[in-house]
Amino acid sequence: SGKLPPNQRVKWRGDSALGDEIVGGYYDAGDYVKFGFPMAAATTMVAWGAMDFKSSYQRAGQWDNVKAMIKWATDYFIEAHTSKYELVGQIGAGGPDHAYWGRAEDMTMNRPSYKISASRPGSDLAAETAAALAAASIVFKGDQANPEYSAKCLRHAKELYEFAEKYKGKYSDSIPDAANFYNSWSGFQDELAWGAVWLYRATKDNTYLNKAKAINLYTPTEFSWDNKMAGVQILLAHVTKETGYIQNARNFCNNLLNDNNRKTNDGLVFIQQWGSLRHASNVAFACLAGQALGIPGISTKVPAKRQIDYILGDNSRKFSYLVGFGKSYPKKPHHRGASCAGVGVGQCDINRPGDNPKVLMGALVGGPKAKDDNAYSDERNDYICNE
Repeated sequence: SGKLPPNQRVKWRGDSALGDEIVGGYYDAGDYVKFGFPMAAATTMVAWGAMDFKSSYQRAGQWDNVKAMIKWATDYFIEAHTSKYELVGQIGAGGPDHAYWGRAEDMTMNRPSYKISASRPGSDLAAETAAALAAASIVFKGDQANPEYSAKCLRHAKELYEFAEKYKGKYSDSIPDAANFYNSWSGFQDELAWGAVWLYRATKDNTYLNKAKAINLYTPTEFSWDNKMAGVQILLAHVTKETGYIQNARNFCNNLLNDNNRKTNDGLVFIQQWGSLRHASNVAFACLAGQALGIPGISTKVPAKRQIDYILGDNSRKFSYLVGFGKSYPKKPHHRGASCAGVGVGQCDINRPGDNPKVLMGALVGGPKAKDDNAYSDERNDYICNE
């Protein structure tokens, strides 16, 4: 979203939503709402990967691209942090947005902005955004092209975490429209711990480590935009070396990745129908990161890698779920812009026969919507499988 830089790589996209209260950031899925909570969660994950697997990005020639991807989000979060105890958490209303099938560049609907504040708190949103900015500050530390940016990210991260702690509440109670799409089902304690452990990694200030350790933790059954507890356990196991955290991290990874009862016949870890491949890849990443960080007893490298291989086409369907990768991949993802043939009336139609005119290169679709390798359809209208 926003005014796109000349070097952006999706050449069929143009500037959009330049009238938003906060310009920039990322749209959600195949739609045009800017939901701050999942945007921040995704940014934290990308920054974690960039930080702990930097050499892999460099070998792939993608280091500058991943930094640009992170910075597009963090620039938005910094601007959205409009005062010490205020954060814009959503731009666009879900209902009107979802009713519009067209290009982002052609939007004309009203796009309201929604904030959290001292009187309308959102500890989960503020702490997750703090986590994203803290993680990004580590990625950008020592960046010769922008030496002040890391400190700027960290300053906002600290203020947002203070906001999250001082005024407690669920963001989806304060932004009711978000509750219809990204409700904070797990509450805000996991984000308070998550934000604290990332601030500890960024600052080495034991105050933040103690805050994370003071929160009651448990072993979850997913690692997602909503529930960060598995990531907290893995990072605390790494930084503290304490037996309890190590055991919890080990239990999470081994229970999910080594239990064949949770898998499809082809080996996909199935957690739920919404974003089944996202869930599987999140678990795979977290557990591979845990192994890379040296946490003992996580013996899941083979089944974790299996999740990624499955996604890229090593399955009985011989089908890659990553758009543009391999010989057979989704041709009709549920994405407005990619479905449009051009500009003007009649160019965008959700019921258009045939493949999308634009290739949504690199997008991961939702995936099978049941614990069945064949429970997937490459249909534009199927927003569970194909968004």
